[in-house]
Amino acid sequence: MQLARREATSTTVATRRGLIGRRQLKVLLRHLSLITVSAIFMLPFYWMIISALKDNAQIFAQPIKWWPDPIHWDNFTRAMTYPGFPYFRMLWNSIYYSGLVTLGTVVSSAAVGYGFARLRFPGRGLLFTITVSTLMIPAIVTFIPTYVLFKALGMIGTYTPLIVPRFLGDAFFIFMLRQFFLGIPWELSEAAKVDGAGEFRIFWQIMLPMVKPALMVTAVFTCLYTWHDFFGPLIYLSDPNKYPLSLGLFAFKAQRTTDWDLLMAASTLVTLPLIVLFAFTQRYFLEGITMTGIKG
Repeated sequence: MQLARREATSTTVATRRGLIGRRQLKVLLRHLSLITVSAIFMLPFYWMIISALKDNAQIFAQPIKWWPDPIHWDNFTRAMTYPGFPYFRMLWNSIYYSGLVTLGTVVSSAAVGYGFARLRFPGRGLLFTITVSTLMIPAIVTFIPTYVLFKALGMIGTYTPLIVPRFLGDAFFIFMLRQFFLGIPWELSEAAKVDGAGEFRIFWQIMLPMVKPALMVTAVFTCLYTWHDFFGPLIYLSDPNKYPLSLGLFAFKAQRTTDWDLLMAASTLVTLPLIVLFAFTQRYFLEGITMTGIKG
C-alpha cells in the first residue's frame, strides 16, 4: 500500500516538473522571439546612430563596421551649424507646429467625444455616424477645396491652414475617446449634478482626469504624425525660415547628397526630440494602449 502511494506521489511530482519545464520553455521561446523581433526593428535605428558617428569611408567600408573607429562627434556640430540647415530655428518651428496641433486635437476630440458619449440630444447617432464615416474619405479628396479656401482667406504661407483645422477634432480620436467616456459609470455624473456641478465642470474636472491615458495616446500619436508631416508644410509654406524639421531635413539632403555622415547626424537630431518625448510619456502611453485594447 505504501509502495503504491510512493509511486503515485513520484508520478505526480514528475508530471508537475514536466509541466513546469514546458511552461518555462514556452516563456523562454516567447522572450527569444520578442528579442529577435525587437532587434530587427532596432537595427535601422542603430545603423543611423553609428553612421552619424562615422565618416563616409567607414559607412561604406567592407566588411561592415558595426562600431565607429574613430568616433566623429563633430558630425553633429557640423550638421547643426550648416548654413542651409538652421537646426534650432527648425526645431522651434516643429515644436510650435506639433504642439498647437496636438493641443487642438486633444481638446477638440475630447469635447466632441464627450458630447457623443454623455449628452443626449436629437440626431446624436446620425451625427456620430457621419463623423466616423469621414474616415473613409481620402485626404487628397478634400485637399484641393481646402487649399482654395485658405488661399481665398489669404492664409497661404503661414501655419494657420495646418493648425486651425485640427481644433475642429479628428474623427478617429473622437471615436476612441467616445468609447472611453462610455465606459465611465453614469453614477459619477449624476452625483456631480446633485452636488450642483454643471456639464462643463463635470467634463473638465471629473471626466478628463479619468481618461488621462487615452488623452496621452491621442497626444503622442498626434505629435508623432505632425512631427513627421511633410506634405502639409510643403504645400502651405514657402518661406524657408518657417520650415519644420521634416522639410529642413529634405532640403539638407538635397544640398548634401554625398555627405552621408552629416545626413545621418541630421536625421538623428530630428529623431532625438521624439525619443525624449516617449521617454517622459511612455507610462501613460502604454497604459492608454492597454486600456484601448480592453475597451475595444
